[in-house]
Amino acid sequence: MLRQINTPQANANVLVGSGTNDDAGVYKLTEEIAMIQSVDYFTPIVDDAYDFGQIAAANALSDIYAMGGTVKTGLNIVGYPIKKLGPEILAAILQGAQDKMAEAGGDIIGGHSIDDQEPKFGMAVTGIAHPARIYQNSTAKPGDVLVLTKPIGVGIHTTAIKRDLLELHETQLVTNTMAALNKKASELLADYQVNAVTDVTGFGLLGHAFEMSKGSGVSLHISNNQIPQLDRTLELAENGVVPGGSKANHSWLEGQVNYHQELTEAQQLVLCDAITSGGLLISMPKGEAQSYVESFNRTADTTAAIIGEVKEQEKIRITVHP
Repeated sequence: MLRQINTPQANANVLVGSGTNDDAGVYKLTEEIAMIQSVDYFTPIVDDAYDFGQIAAANALSDIYAMGGTVKTGLNIVGYPIKKLGPEILAAILQGAQDKMAEAGGDIIGGHSIDDQEPKFGMAVTGIAHPARIYQNSTAKPGDVLVLTKPIGVGIHTTAIKRDLLELHETQLVTNTMAALNKKASELLADYQVNAVTDVTGFGLLGHAFEMSKGSGVSLHISNNQIPQLDRTLELAENGVVPGGSKANHSWLEGQVNYHQELTEAQQLVLCDAITSGGLLISMPKGEAQSYVESFNRTADTTAAIIGEVKEQEKIRITVHP
């Protein structure tokens, strides 16, 4: 679709634009400051309105962190049936987002709302970074290893919530996982050599890995048993608790992923699971990665792990080992 749109000649100050599959756009304001901008919103994925506001804010802010930025401001984007649901639920959503933005160290400075039949919420967010310290998803290098900073399985678990298949503590765990900011993961990278970063969201782990491999002109080898997952993720997938988006991701990647023969279809679907507010997928030198993971895991609310490695380009973009 975007190929059908005539775009003006590139501005030299546009460091990252719509021509790539990066997580946000970047515009150089001065030799020391680049502005990072992104927008995201969606319908409720949990029942609690406050939690939904927190998750939607964390999801939108994640794009800034994936680019190596510091969050500055946000604008709320609201679609809401005010006559049907009343103001209290919307107030709880907005409070959740406000509290999450405060945790990020930024400010919500306005927004826009429309009357809609179905609740929707998200943010347009702005951050800043030094122009020379912008992370992109298209600069992974052979010899790097891959680090993931949150467990996968979120889409499967939120589908299970809708089907009333989770215990209370399981619902709270997936909620906390989605609401956790990628702030710590991004800030800690400043102490290490980093070659490429993206965040794992709607295209799933393998979908975003594919974008990284294609943009970087490399192939990725991923070890299934090293990937952190939420408890019971595979069990739920084996029982058919898989969202349509995850199945669509699996179909989209057909021919681009070489799955080991031991991996079942359920395991493949878990790797393609459509995630909300997932972790960072980082390509960095092996010597840096272990120290980063150990340092992150000492203080963070989620667990990071080395899940694979970057190779010279092969016929298949991604190979998944048991």
